[in-house]
Amino acid sequence: MDAQGRGRADDIDPADQWVLNPNTGEYELRLGSSAPQSGVPSPRKPRPSEAAPPARSRSEAPGRSRPETPGRAVPPSRRRRGAPEEPLPGRRGRRPAKKAAKGRKVLLWTGGAMAFVLVAGAGAAYFYIEHLNDNIASVSDDGASTGGFSKDKAINILLIGTDKRTGKGNGSYGDAGSVGHADTTILLHVSKDRSNATALSIPRDLIVDVPDCPTTQEDGTQKIIPGTQQVRFNTSLGQDGRTPSCTMRTVTELTGVKPDNFMVADFNAVKTLTSAVGGVEVCVGKDLDDPDSHLKLSKGMHTIEGEQALAFVRTRHAVGFGGDLSRIGLQQQFLSALMRKLKSNDTLTSPSKMLDLAEAGTKALTVDSQLDSIGKLKDLGLELGKLNTENLTFTTTPVIDNPTEKVKATVVLNESTAPQVFDMIKNDVSFTAVKERKKKEAAAVAARLKGTKAPASEVRVRILNGGAVAGSAQDTLSWLQNEEGVTKSENAGNAPAPLAKTTLEYAPDQADQARRLADLMGLSGSAMKPGESVTNDQGLPAMTLTLGKDFEGAGVSLTAPAKAPEGVQKSTADKVECAK
Repeated sequence: MDAQGRGRADDIDPADQWVLNPNTGEYELRLGSSAPQSGVPSPRKPRPSEAAPPARSRSEAPGRSRPETPGRAVPPSRRRRGAPEEPLPGRRGRRPAKKAAKGRKVLLWTGGAMAFVLVAGAGAAYFYIEHLNDNIASVSDDGASTGGFSKDKAINILLIGTDKRTGKGNGSYGDAGSVGHADTTILLHVSKDRSNATALSIPRDLIVDVPDCPTTQEDGTQKIIPGTQQVRFNTSLGQDGRTPSCTMRTVTELTGVKPDNFMVADFNAVKTLTSAVGGVEVCVGKDLDDPDSHLKLSKGMHTIEGEQALAFVRTRHAVGFGGDLSRIGLQQQFLSALMRKLKSNDTLTSPSKMLDLAEAGTKALTVDSQLDSIGKLKDLGLELGKLNTENLTFTTTPVIDNPTEKVKATVVLNESTAPQVFDMIKNDVSFTAVKERKKKEAAAVAARLKGTKAPASEVRVRILNGGAVAGSAQDTLSWLQNEEGVTKSENAGNAPAPLAKTTLEYAPDQADQARRLADLMGLSGSAMKPGESVTNDQGLPAMTLTLGKDFEGAGVSLTAPAKAPEGVQKSTADKVECAK
């Protein structure tokens, strides 16, 4: 049987089907012509009603069956599109060496405690695209997203793991009747230049305001589900019929960051994906014994998969302070370990593992309607694959115990640090020390901000509105003149075209004026644009301040934080952390 389980000859190893494509310079799976094939191109188990099971693929380990997802029907048979191309001469009988760059194209992440990594197989195994498309479930984003990620912009994906107990063997976990709340939520931000990323965990017990949520019903009509104030974050999904689009709106209200897409996974995702890669290695800093999650591990390194992996990400009483925040740290450790396994040559050079990953990922994954095909997932995966894991930072929304509770059960935002964390994500600032970016920004700041500053009374500037809220130019003029002493300023109306970022253009002999205005407004070096002066209403040379879409109000600093605030927990995906 071949690598896809389509009924080929039994004496052909799956690895023999990988050949070099001279047009692309990369290895691809090629299948020669053979006997008639089954209409369903996946290595599935037979239904119970079938008389006998098919022969086991040589790519499948003895004693290990491929996991099934209950409730997902086998797609109908399709007509083949034509005989695949014959393998190139001289490539049969040996396994080709994989290029290092190949790994970067198949390292992908998806949601919650698990959906974060589920697309890994889907992006790599597009040699049976339509079958995988049938595996994917999607629901409407109800207008809560940006409309989908873009290749030329920063990417924000909302990753949700639900506590819904559907699926074989999951009914005994916790609340068997759960409607599927947002048990684990991660906002994954990938920088515009793909040099770094931040995975921000949002505690399920965080007190938030859930907004009104327009929600598409099964019959296609829309219903507005009323919002609720001061409730747990996890109720933004499942409660009162809320869908992931409502969780998306809640995250936008909380952080100021509007996600591009969402991905959702349930308990089965943990079990099937870890089994597909042959288990992941985790470190335990002490003996763990949690009867609630059924986790029992001795101190040291362990390779876990299936039910044991699910117990690991669910445990909380055996680690830290025994609460949800301790469990978040454990899940971040687990995801880092899983990513390292996905990126390893042991996974990337194994056709059978990549096929298993494709099946496991697409069956366990629910995505928004803007991301509902393997083609779109592949495009996202190729963008995420550009990222080095050492520049992927896991962090948690800064919170404190709810001061209104005598028995501490929920948390609230830490107002002294949480806004800075949200601003860093919103302004595409890395939590890791990405040397190239840091040097570039430092050079710009040193060249443009350092030096003498003219008195505020000597600053001449014309103010344009280039995308800020209506009236912002006049508000800024009033603030500069009445509170900061910049009396030689004037409102010049609207800019000819909108700008994403606020800018200050000035001539070389106005640099001291520009530095004074930048200091007053909190402008960064990158916002200062050496250029030409303009003539103001008095016929004198003046600078041009254009308020962009990032402008938040007169007197509000436009400089994004340069680093994470002190005390904010963070870790990077390339390092092994031990659970304690």
